[in-house]
Amino acid sequence: MLVFVAQLNPIIGDLKGNTDKILEYVQKAKQAKVDVVLFSESVIAGYPSEDLLLYNHFIEELEKQLERVVEASKDLFIVVGTVRKAKGKEKGLYNTAAVICNQKLLGYKDKTLLPTYNVFDERRYFEPGEEEKVWEYKGKKIGVSICEDVWEHANEVKFTRYAKDPVLDLKKLKPDILLNLSGSPYYYQKLDLRLKIFAKTAQTLKCPVIMCNQVGGNDQLVFDGYSFWLDSNGKLIRRAKGFAEDSFIVDTEEKKETVIETIDPLEDLYKALVLGIKDYFRKLKLKKACLGLSGGIDSALALCIAVDALGAENVLAINMPSRFSSLQGIEDSKEIAENLKVELMDIPIDHMFQDFLNLLSPIFYGKPFSEAEENLQARIRGTILMAISNKLGYIVLSTGNKSEMAMGYMTLYGDMCGGLDVLLDVSKLQVYELSKWINRKKEIIPDSIIQKPPSAELRANQKDQDTLPPYEIVDAVLEGYVEDHLSSDQIINKFNLKPEIVKELIERIHLAEYKRRQGPPGIIVTKKSFTKGRFFPIAQGWKG
Repeated sequence: MLVFVAQLNPIIGDLKGNTDKILEYVQKAKQAKVDVVLFSESVIAGYPSEDLLLYNHFIEELEKQLERVVEASKDLFIVVGTVRKAKGKEKGLYNTAAVICNQKLLGYKDKTLLPTYNVFDERRYFEPGEEEKVWEYKGKKIGVSICEDVWEHANEVKFTRYAKDPVLDLKKLKPDILLNLSGSPYYYQKLDLRLKIFAKTAQTLKCPVIMCNQVGGNDQLVFDGYSFWLDSNGKLIRRAKGFAEDSFIVDTEEKKETVIETIDPLEDLYKALVLGIKDYFRKLKLKKACLGLSGGIDSALALCIAVDALGAENVLAINMPSRFSSLQGIEDSKEIAENLKVELMDIPIDHMFQDFLNLLSPIFYGKPFSEAEENLQARIRGTILMAISNKLGYIVLSTGNKSEMAMGYMTLYGDMCGGLDVLLDVSKLQVYELSKWINRKKEIIPDSIIQKPPSAELRANQKDQDTLPPYEIVDAVLEGYVEDHLSSDQIINKFNLKPEIVKELIERIHLAEYKRRQGPPGIIVTKKSFTKGRFFPIAQGWKG
């Protein structure tokens, strides 16, 4: 049996455009003379469609577009992800796979397990499917499942325990092959876990598993694709490209050994950030971006990502030095802009800063230099960036990293201004790792940027470590508390840290919640980000 796997990048809500693309790949499948065509989860609507699903006319239009797929299915068995009505049920909808054969809709396989952890909230919209199914076609029993339906079986889901295991129920039906439609978003090194989970399913069912995963950036989520085919032993036989649309054909009778290319997790992290920005702009029909380029490592890395996502001709860098800006930082900004062939605009802010100091002198008189004067500079810069955005049509990219967001080491309405934060979910240590990765063949980011101690340069001789522990400690607490949900005592023991430092950093994480609520969206690349999927009260007394 020949199975055509179509890994597509849909636009959420573009039902006709997504269906046009589906039909394009159906034609490719016909030309390849295959038997079965497999698409990803909710591909007609785009995943996740969120509250668009609450509009009846959205669901009705989905039904019309599905009819187009049915009409195009002559001589093919097609499995395509969509949403259907669940009449008489509490939520009124199923996340489903439509099973089509030779211009007939044979039925549906509704998603059984509905995740409500992390970035997922499927129980808000859907009823769980009630039974597992197989369809007989050309002498084979074809099982169908949707994403989460196989994750429970490997006991890797740490945030929930479902009442049933669809894989064990499906095993009773003895499928000859399992087709899985997925909308599995990327996070750092998730691919290894995904392969492990699907391998367990293949071994239990004793049949090959073919998984088709969505690809592309949808708001903050990035879907990495990497659709694959596993044999009945769980061995990886073929894999689609990551972070790009792709298709491949599976011959279930093929016995040939294949060589699977090793994946560099840092390269994948970089590709995820690039694709997240690229699709955010493309799907919103935006083109140009600007950012503040300080000569620091965060803005340097963000500039590299923006250029790869949008093209150098569509990115404007703006250096806004004050009296505290180092000459080295100004020179570094010029050098990286030249390396990337990006236009660099120089707008000194010191005279504006002095005007504010003069204006506020009656109020500030007799009080020592503090965060108020530091933040004034950041807010002047934010105002300039937003003015350029409004006048020239650029979207401002902010450059604050996850470690800074954790500690509240950023300025509201200053460096937090922007339409998208490039590094929102990238820790400071990962910023350094990615910068060195970019320079692996040729120096793009000046080495002086990587080597100098990080500094906001908002006061004389300022260094981040004046008010923060080393980032190795900050990031250890960040990983333990935010991503792994460890207690302070567990973090102290795991990383051998001083109790007073751990407790102070956890308190800072909570105190900065009000700032993070007001920041721009950013690309999610870890298993737990500060934005989508993390819900903490601002006013609360728990310190971990």
